Amino acid sequence: MKFGLNFRRMIFGVTAMLIVMPLFSVQSVEAQTLDGTLKKIKDSSTMNLGYLADAPPFSFLGPDKKPTGYSVDLCTRIASSIQKQLNVNLKLNWVVVTAENRISMVEQGKVDIECGTTTTSLSRYEKVDFSLMTYVDGGTLLTLANSPLRSLSDLSGKKVAVITGTTTETALAKFLKEQFVTAVQLVPVKDHVEGRTALENGTVEAFASDQAILIALALTAKDPKRFALADGLFSYEPYAFMLRRNDPSFRLAVNRAIAALYRSGEILPIYDSWFGALGKVGDAIEAMYMINGLPE
Repeated sequence: MKFGLNFRRMIFGVTAMLIVMPLFSVQSVEAQTLDGTLKKIKDSSTMNLGYLADAPPFSFLGPDKKPTGYSVDLCTRIASSIQKQLNVNLKLNWVVVTAENRISMVEQGKVDIECGTTTTSLSRYEKVDFSLMTYVDGGTLLTLANSPLRSLSDLSGKKVAVITGTTTETALAKFLKEQFVTAVQLVPVKDHVEGRTALENGTVEAFASDQAILIALALTAKDPKRFALADGLFSYEPYAFMLRRNDPSFRLAVNRAIAALYRSGEILPIYDSWFGALGKVGDAIEAMYMINGLPE
């Protein structure tokens, strides 16, 4: 069967319209459906980022009294990606949070994203949402170098400082029960610096927290040689950034920025700047980057 030139032109024109129209339709829908956190950020030209003031090398105040650290660097890159997506000049408003109030600060919308050391857990998903994973760690103990406490099994009868309301507190209590380690007194502290101070003053024999944080606390102390790490880990701590629930557009924007960092390898200089003194990227962290470097 032969078709005339005009008919072929008509078919070509209709086909072209069918191809092009969805593109315009998608752009129009995206513009119309900008809501939640992304709309709030665009309307205010401000992004509110939560940070911890005492959790080196992830999130802490630097010598210039400005937020700095591994998590802060990642969140800054996320903000740059969102700024480009929204085509707006963003002001970054850094808001200090604590271990006790960080979840409520996200729930109440006082921060758009929490850039700290929060462990993803199923129970926390009842209140907040999470980004892709940003780090993998485990709980252990910081002790004094001259202490006889060398492993987790040596905790019987000891006082251990722990920040209240953390997964470390829950995991340590569970570990002690399951391993039949008795007569351990958990001493509540409000933050990492207070935990290290309690150890230095002899108020406790150990401070329980995530390994990378404990190493940084020792290295930034006046006399790092005073400290030692106990052998073994008692928990699995997958870090991620907290976001408000039921905001898929913002979560996608955050995850798109994180995945791009991982896929491109741009995460490695950031890692090296904060953890390079500890050696090359470990197998667990490298695997985490690969798994979370999702394709577009």
